[in-house]
Amino acid sequence: MDKEITILAIDDDKEILYALKAIFDFQGWKSILAPDVENGLKAFLNIRPDIILIDYHLPRINGVDGVYMLRQLSPTVPIIVFTIDESQEVANRFLEVGASDFALKPIKAPDLISRINLHIQLMNREPDTSGYIFNINNNGKDIETNVPKGISFNTLDLIKQNMDKKEFYTVESIVKSTGLAYQTVYRYLQYMESVKMVEVHTTYGKVGRPKNSYRLL
Repeated sequence: MDKEITILAIDDDKEILYALKAIFDFQGWKSILAPDVENGLKAFLNIRPDIILIDYHLPRINGVDGVYMLRQLSPTVPIIVFTIDESQEVANRFLEVGASDFALKPIKAPDLISRINLHIQLMNREPDTSGYIFNINNNGKDIETNVPKGISFNTLDLIKQNMDKKEFYTVESIVKSTGLAYQTVYRYLQYMESVKMVEVHTTYGKVGRPKNSYRLL
């Protein structure tokens, strides 16, 4: 029998917590609900949930600080951030303090269930090695690099498995194949570019910003 999954949801909107509990109950997941970060931290210490969902806008302690505080308690528990703000700048702040992924509001049950199931699958992969030295094969050479905070080896590996050296991939295509949020994929591709794990190809359309696509090196 599979281990029961326990999810801690931190949100100051009672209706959203009620809706989340209904979704979790339907999926057979155990739910722990908290209206703010303070109660969320207490619940985490008492229950040790498998996954955390946390809102961006919270009273007293905001979501960014909340993620930072939760990450001090566990370096590996998946933390999914609820946000109505699709800004990459905001996403990077969350990822830098240790967020794992994002789910947009208003909540859509199928999307949320799919996102949680993805992180359950990632949890069952090899142990997360975030923050440790590991080797990257780059043109046949082993390069040691220190993975920065906010970059999970399991998530990085998932993105790499959905790319290859033969063709270029847009952020949108990787989002579709991995099930990760756009902001998460974009941040990881930025990291992969910085350590020369990917080649970047830029196209210029008639209207709008230049568009990047990525290929593994």
